[in-house]
Amino acid sequence: MTGSTTVLVLLSFVTTTAAAKLDLHIMGLLPQSGTSAAEDLELSRGIWPAVELALKHVNHGGILKKHRLNIHWQDTQCDNARGVKAFFDALNSSISHVMIFGGVCPSVTAIIAEALRSWNLVQLSFAATTPVLSDKRKYESFFRTVPSDNAVNPAIVRFLQYFGWRRVGTLTQDLERFSEVHNDLTGELERASIAINTQSFSNDPCTNVRKLKDADIRIILAQFDERMAARVFCCAYDVGMYGSKYQWVIPGWYRDDWWHNYVGTDCATHNLLTAMEGYIAVDFVPLATTDNLTISGLTPEEYKKNYERNRKSSGAPYSKFHGYAYDGVWVLAWTLRRVLDEMEPQLWEVSLRANYTDVLRTRCLEVMNKTDFFGVTGQVLFRNGERLGTFEFIQFQDKKDVKVGEYNAVEDVLKMYNTTIRFQGQGPPRDRTIVEVRLRNIWLPLYAFLSAFTVLGLIISAFFLFFNIKNRNHKLIKMSSPFMNNLIILGGSLSYFSIFLFGLDGALVSPGTFQTICALRTWILTIGYTTAFGSMFAKTWRVHAIFKNVRMKKKIIKDQKLVGIVGGMLLIDLGMLASWQAMDPLRQEIDKYPLEPDKSGRDVDIQPLLEHCESEHMAVWLGIIYAYKGMLMVFGCFLAWETRSVSIPALNDSKYIGMSVYNVGIMCIIGAAVSFLTRDQPNVQFCIIALVIIFCSTITLCLVFVPKFIAMHKNPEAAIQNRRLRFAPSRRREDQRNLLSCGTGASGGTGRGDGLQAENKRLRKKITELDMQVEELTMHLYDSLDGNPFLPDGDDRVFASYGSPDVVIDGTGSGPPVKELILKQVTPVGSQPASITTPVYESTKEKQNLGNGLRRLSIQLPILHHAYLPSIGGAHIADMSPCTTPSPIDCLQPMAHFSTSSGMPSLPPLSLNGAARLAAAGGT
Repeated sequence: MTGSTTVLVLLSFVTTTAAAKLDLHIMGLLPQSGTSAAEDLELSRGIWPAVELALKHVNHGGILKKHRLNIHWQDTQCDNARGVKAFFDALNSSISHVMIFGGVCPSVTAIIAEALRSWNLVQLSFAATTPVLSDKRKYESFFRTVPSDNAVNPAIVRFLQYFGWRRVGTLTQDLERFSEVHNDLTGELERASIAINTQSFSNDPCTNVRKLKDADIRIILAQFDERMAARVFCCAYDVGMYGSKYQWVIPGWYRDDWWHNYVGTDCATHNLLTAMEGYIAVDFVPLATTDNLTISGLTPEEYKKNYERNRKSSGAPYSKFHGYAYDGVWVLAWTLRRVLDEMEPQLWEVSLRANYTDVLRTRCLEVMNKTDFFGVTGQVLFRNGERLGTFEFIQFQDKKDVKVGEYNAVEDVLKMYNTTIRFQGQGPPRDRTIVEVRLRNIWLPLYAFLSAFTVLGLIISAFFLFFNIKNRNHKLIKMSSPFMNNLIILGGSLSYFSIFLFGLDGALVSPGTFQTICALRTWILTIGYTTAFGSMFAKTWRVHAIFKNVRMKKKIIKDQKLVGIVGGMLLIDLGMLASWQAMDPLRQEIDKYPLEPDKSGRDVDIQPLLEHCESEHMAVWLGIIYAYKGMLMVFGCFLAWETRSVSIPALNDSKYIGMSVYNVGIMCIIGAAVSFLTRDQPNVQFCIIALVIIFCSTITLCLVFVPKFIAMHKNPEAAIQNRRLRFAPSRRREDQRNLLSCGTGASGGTGRGDGLQAENKRLRKKITELDMQVEELTMHLYDSLDGNPFLPDGDDRVFASYGSPDVVIDGTGSGPPVKELILKQVTPVGSQPASITTPVYESTKEKQNLGNGLRRLSIQLPILHHAYLPSIGGAHIADMSPCTTPSPIDCLQPMAHFSTSSGMPSLPPLSLNGAARLAAAGGT
């Protein structure tokens, strides 16, 4: 029973033939139908005659003694799912396979090869050239008789070294097949100390070809398919990358006369052939070129005749992999022969019965790594599972392929046929041109011309400074804060001065000085900008703070406070600049730009060098500074908008600030963008920067000072007057009616509360507007009351107190109607003094000083307030903001009056207004 069982088990692995030889079953994987590509089907048909010839030679040659090979083909259809299914169907069949032979399509082969470890099988391929399978961590049990696509790279390196080319460029199509080869080639070139310029593309190679041209790449190593090759050579013709100065090296696995299929598609036939002339293709040899006898006893030439006879008789197409398939069958036979010889018969039988044991796989791996025989494709030798093959160099000459060299990877020897290789020049092209280094400098006449404009700007700044200092006591200039104007001029002058620094380069200063200038010009321009616009915006803020003081609190803002604001802005600038200098200082950087032909016609190229200021995180620092300056500009625009209603021209610069911010912002954005794009052209960049600084500084200074200069010469008084001070009787009557309704309606129900509060808010706003007009009028009257005919002379003058703690006003009374208040005159000189209680002063001079200070506010302001305030109830002296409570009843506050003997109506008290405070502070 045991003997019968043993026989049945052995029959599952081997079959007895008439010649008494046992079959060794090999699983064959090939695409034979279905969705397989046409070229894959042709490959399969093209290798069958070679495999049949190899099986015939092996099985009848006696290498396996009592055994013979039997290959069972499985159709993978070049589809992952169908290929894996065919693999598992073969494993689950009644036949046990000792090895796997084949694998053409990369994706299917990779999936099966990765699973071999679990099945204790070894696979040998003759057509899978993808570099992915070279990873032995994943594909430990995978071998191939055909060299990998990566194996061509050492041949290319030897070819480059043969002609002394030390500088090359690569042009790679963005596909996995080419990317893997390119990555390995890059490593080989680096190990050989060959400089490389890499370019890759997806669809349009013309841009990358042009980049190689601009980089003066003469030797181009290409990786792309046939279709893209035609397009690349058309692009090369367009940019002039052909002829005696250039050498193209492309893959050699294209079909014969491949270019016929693409003539006229991307360019004219003449252009395509002209650019292709002289290219060199590299690929593995289909057959060895020696006359040595192979392991089969045939020379490569004799084998070729037998293969061609079988192929033509079967009508199969030609495949360049036929020799590798033939040698592959011999590798299987050679390996199994060694395994059978080394393993004990009992162990071999146990391995077969155990179905794919690790013992058999391990022995097969050891033996295959020791394979070494001469086949029809040359010396068959594996290194870590990869075939060390022979490669040939084919040159395209006059529409024909001519073999010009051969590289043997086993011996690492390159043999070039100098009698057949042909170059279009007197010899091999050089890998580079003779380069003459030349530093790009700013053209000296341009620097002198822009410096002259800068000096003119400084003269304008000096003129405005002289004008401002000379007229600093004039009302118009005084109201506009002459000291802050000086700071604006200083900021503009610093900006002008930075132009001189931007024009200094390596032609005028030493490298050490240039690095110092890098930091200096950044500091000066930044501080100048902040000084000019910070002073302008500080002035505007003071106008905004006073005229938008709704609660009418006493507010005196002097120039010292504005200087402090500008100083705070400068401190922020200094902090940022100091941090930049300490953490990431600017340094001199020299950039190399594409080569330029010599204008004199010499056979040399000019290597332009450009020095510029650079830091590691320059973009971050510039972003911080730009953000800060941007916020400053936005704040200035806000102040200009808020103060647009100020009707005193000497104070209202909102229009000019808006114009200045607009022009400076637009010019800075345009200038920054253009200067960045033209950084490789120092003359253009310097011209743009200088013109932007000159324009911005000049337009800012002119917008600030030219209107004042014109006003000084035409009508200086009009510039300090309020253009909107008008009294409308109809409006006053309406306000009286509204206030009356506000007072009588307060006792109503809660339903009217919202309406009363809204009315109260409207009246408070009207009071505020009127107070602004009073402020402006006060400034106008401040120094113009000495000659008023209505005031008494000497110590008999009577003053009304406006919020002074030293003066007490008493008395009551009511005046005539509003219209009469406006038309009545002040009591003439000589009438009885008003009923006023005044404090006792220590001296007559102190009393006179108080009178001189208050008389300016004692005449027309009461008239103005009596013209409007009585109609709405007046304002209490203790209330710093009119109608501060939401109740309408609180609008009717008691008023202090004083009366005169001539019957003049009593005058309400009035707090010191904003314009008087502005005048006391020294201007806007």
